[in-house]
Amino acid sequence: MDVETEGPGTSRTDLEAAVDGVMKHVTRERLLHAVTGVVSIPSPTGAEAPLAGWIVDELASPRVRTTVQRLDESQANAVAVLPGTANGSSLLLYAPLDTFTTGDPAHDIPGAGAWMRPDMLPRATVRGDLVQGLGAGNPKGHAACVMAAMQALDDAGIELAGDLVAGFGAGGMPTFAIPGVGQPGRANTGHGVGAAYLLERGFTTDHAVIAKPGWNVSHEEVGLVWLDIVVPGEHTYVGSRHRLPYRNAVALAGVVAGRLEDWLADYALRQETGTMRPQGIVSSVRGGLDHLAASTAASVRLRADVRLTTEQTPAGVTREVRAFVDSLGRELGADITVEQVAGIPASHTPPESPVIRAAVASWEAVAGQAHVPIEANSGATDANVLRMRGVPTARVGMPKVLAGLDGEPVDFTLGMNLVDLAEARRLVEILVRTVLLLDRQAPAAPRVR
Repeated sequence: MDVETEGPGTSRTDLEAAVDGVMKHVTRERLLHAVTGVVSIPSPTGAEAPLAGWIVDELASPRVRTTVQRLDESQANAVAVLPGTANGSSLLLYAPLDTFTTGDPAHDIPGAGAWMRPDMLPRATVRGDLVQGLGAGNPKGHAACVMAAMQALDDAGIELAGDLVAGFGAGGMPTFAIPGVGQPGRANTGHGVGAAYLLERGFTTDHAVIAKPGWNVSHEEVGLVWLDIVVPGEHTYVGSRHRLPYRNAVALAGVVAGRLEDWLADYALRQETGTMRPQGIVSSVRGGLDHLAASTAASVRLRADVRLTTEQTPAGVTREVRAFVDSLGRELGADITVEQVAGIPASHTPPESPVIRAAVASWEAVAGQAHVPIEANSGATDANVLRMRGVPTARVGMPKVLAGLDGEPVDFTLGMNLVDLAEARRLVEILVRTVLLLDRQAPAAPRVR
């Protein structure tokens, strides 16, 4: 049976029939294959090319054009395009590919855990509707949903007025590739480089939906600034502590870190606006000579990640932190410096934007309840990068899985590495509905054959 929708005046019944016609192609087997496939191919930041190649092979069809868009030898985006038939507005369904940790114990332990748990490995374990493995929840389960949505729309014979682009970006995590991972010598490997490259090199669209965790539709999100706080000390010898000038930079850095953590807690409440409450943390400390425990360090570096709202700028936040640190330095009698390492602005898409309205309506249809924005958010994603390139962007995702394979509590790490196939199917339906709703505003109609 053919089901057609013929434009803005089309009835809700026609839309539901079109959605049903697409969703019958979203089988559990298709979702399981996509999730286990993406999880089982390692893709740390800087080395996403093998996974990009696999995704392109999976999505290629007579109607879908696919491209492995290389940034370099090791890093690549995957792109699939279902061409529109009537020069209508275009939509990007986007998800990043790289994982928060690497999956290699040499890099992840002890920083990400005391031992290499099974969920931290790029290996899919399936139990019922749960799939566990590195990045299964974030970002790979969401990338699998974008894959399934594109495949189902293709298989259903949907003809859209505008191009539908499925984009899978390298370097989406707030990080840079570490030595031994990715292209040697390449410094610019994270913080949205794949999303920027995707749009700048041929795939800018009128609208975008990014699939990232959170059972909600977000229209704005915080940006971030990375700052290095350098705490000075005296390089001296333990045997001369009582004879020479002595200032231990490690001990002083501990004082600075504690005071900065307290200041950041207040900063988040002071800067809260809209749905954003920008958090900050002191994330790492580096200094001293491990092979020479008999000496103190001439300096110790603290690194901080400070989030910001659309009412702030990276430069302004840098000045704000520097002013606090300068004051603290005078109190402690130390010349502490602050340097900016990375900066991504916060971003906002108006709630009345067509893509936000379509995503919210789709979420409400699937969730069966009115949409209420989640507040006090402090997560930053490639949505910022997409909006910075002028593309109105909605973010939507799956809720956190509440229990592990054996019913164990879900901590941050396991939450990143666990996905529920039932929730994945609901997200696919939201993506499909959003595509169809946006296309109904175009000059030509989607058609299910």
